[in-house]
Amino acid sequence: MATEKKSEGLSVEQRMKALYELQTILSEIDRIKQIRGELPLEVKDLEDNIEGLKTRIENYRRDVEDFRRKTSIEKEKINESQAKIARYKEQLDNVRNNREFDLLSKEVEFQTLEIELSEKHLNEFARAIDSRNADIAATEEKLSDSQHILQEKKAELDEIVSETRQDEERLRVRAKEIEPTIDERTLKAFKRIRDNARNGLGIVYIQRNACGGCFNRIPPQKQMEIKMHKKVIVCEYCGRIMIDPELAGIAEAEVAAGK
Repeated sequence: MATEKKSEGLSVEQRMKALYELQTILSEIDRIKQIRGELPLEVKDLEDNIEGLKTRIENYRRDVEDFRRKTSIEKEKINESQAKIARYKEQLDNVRNNREFDLLSKEVEFQTLEIELSEKHLNEFARAIDSRNADIAATEEKLSDSQHILQEKKAELDEIVSETRQDEERLRVRAKEIEPTIDERTLKAFKRIRDNARNGLGIVYIQRNACGGCFNRIPPQKQMEIKMHKKVIVCEYCGRIMIDPELAGIAEAEVAAGK
């Protein structure tokens, strides 16, 4: 509503002039962002990667603790089996018949097999612990490298941001001041066009009898309508809003040169 109120009483010519000024400011903000390049995305990717590496290390450490817990259980089983074997062997010295001897002998044999199985598990757990510790060491090395690279990228980004922050903030303030002078419908259409345009241009001036955005030829009649500043006219090919160079403050020599 505020946008509509401030734009009331302004002619189409005034609104288009304000819209082109807004485009100029937003293009300058886009240029500042280009100076930063891919650094913000690189920083974000590195931060995500570092969090992933930290999570992986924690998972490896939990695995190590789990294998150590299982190792303790297997060692306890071995101690219990050894105690049983010692008891059964002591009982073998006092057997009264062959049946008791066979039963005790089978128990000794069974507990011996249990010890062998536990020892097999212990070897497996030991290898698993060594493997996980190697994974931890390798991942910690990757983490250290990534953190070092992140620190460098952040320092580089901070330096660029500090150099351009004031200019960007000033431009954004000016853009906010201009927006209310443009009717809401046209402003929304302009922003939508900008979002879909590869070069971020939502409004362009005619260059060499062609659209300054897609460079398709504009018929003389439509060029005349654009120069009259009576209504908002868009390119039938790319959908960008079009104005004449004079309204954009572009000299004829610059238009002829294709600037």
